[in-house]
Amino acid sequence: MRRRIFIWGGMVFMIAITTSCTFFKKLVNSDLDTEEDFIIEEVSKEVPRQTPKPTVKPQNKKNKMNVTLCDKDNVQLYDAIEKWYGTPYKMGGCSLTGIDCSCFTLTIYETVYGIKLNRRAMDMVKDIQLIDRKELREGDLVFFKNNGKINHVGIYLKEDMFVHASSSKGVMISKLTESYWNSRFYKGGRHKNVRTKWR
Repeated sequence: MRRRIFIWGGMVFMIAITTSCTFFKKLVNSDLDTEEDFIIEEVSKEVPRQTPKPTVKPQNKKNKMNVTLCDKDNVQLYDAIEKWYGTPYKMGGCSLTGIDCSCFTLTIYETVYGIKLNRRAMDMVKDIQLIDRKELREGDLVFFKNNGKINHVGIYLKEDMFVHASSSKGVMISKLTESYWNSRFYKGGRHKNVRTKWR
């Protein structure tokens, strides 16, 4: 009888221990999960959200010619000019080693507008419609006279600026308001196929 009681008592004791261990394990795991969740939650609260930087819209662009471009300007025109900018002048020349005013003008026209002009400045007048200085717009031709004859040509840009191959400084940008060019200016010229946002 005592033996049976002892056996039953042992079994009850073992069951109690097993149940207690399982309960304790669950309790510990539950506490750990809660603590881990708490730590993760706290960390997520502490890490500040990085606000994305606003996209900055590019403003007016400047190039090596020191001309500020705006939305209306023909970027293709200025890019074509930039490739030749600073090229030395050479009478009859038509390459990056040396170029004259008429070849520079016709090269830019063909590159940008796909228009073929006559080779000589005096003959380019036949390709365009003559206009007054006050009517000049981007891409128009500007003609200059000396001793009654057209001897120089360039391409009008804006704000009295024009690009040309100068006999003294090569491909450069000058202003019509400069005394030398102002006194020799003859007419502007517009080709019917030249399109610009300025018109």
